[in-house]
Formats: sequence, C-alpha cells, structure tokens
Amino acid sequence: MATTAETRRVCFLLQLRPERVADYLAAHDTVWPEMLEALRTAGWRNYSLFLRAEDGLVVGYLETDDFEAALQGMAATEVNARWQADMAQYFGSNPDQAMRPLAEYFHLD
Repeated sequence: MATTAETRRVCFLLQLRPERVADYLAAHDTVWPEMLEALRTAGWRNYSLFLRAEDGLVVGYLETDDFEAALQGMAATEVNARWQADMAQYFGSNPDQAMRPLAEYFHLD
C-alpha cells in the first residue's frame, strides 16, 4: 500500500535483554491471530520489526493515520494486555511503555 499524505510513518527503538533474543524471536513465530487482528483494527499498517541480534536492539516501523489513536486502540484491548505482559520478560518492562518514536527528518519518496 502506498503512503498517503495522511499516513504517518513511525519508527521506534526497543532494547531486548540480549540473553533472551532467541526466545523473543521464537515467540514471534506464532503471533496470536487475535493480536494481529487487534493491530489491524487499531490502525497499524505495514508493521515490521527488525533486530540487531548481537545486542538485542529492536527497530520497529509502522504506518498509521493517527499514531496516538493507534496506541490507544491497542491499549484498550485485552489481547494487547496479555501480549505485553508476556513480552515484558524479554525487555524487563512493558514494551508499549518503553516504545519511543524517532523523529523523521528525511524521506525519499
């Protein structure tokens, strides 16, 4: 899907516990279908996660029309609460609360 003028591109960083990288990747082999549906319903599109395995740096990217609404939409779901509680073991905290978007300063279309 092409990015429109209304679409916001969001990139964020998270830090995994380096000793838990393999377990974290395995957890993403079977992301719960209800979690995937909740993300779509909340407005998350073109969502990707990237990993620098040697130190556990996670880079996330998504497109959405309204990032704050997309975050709030997920925060309101029971499935996200369960997912975040499960993922906290890999980060040491709730990843949703640790997510900090990066400032976009250049884009080549």
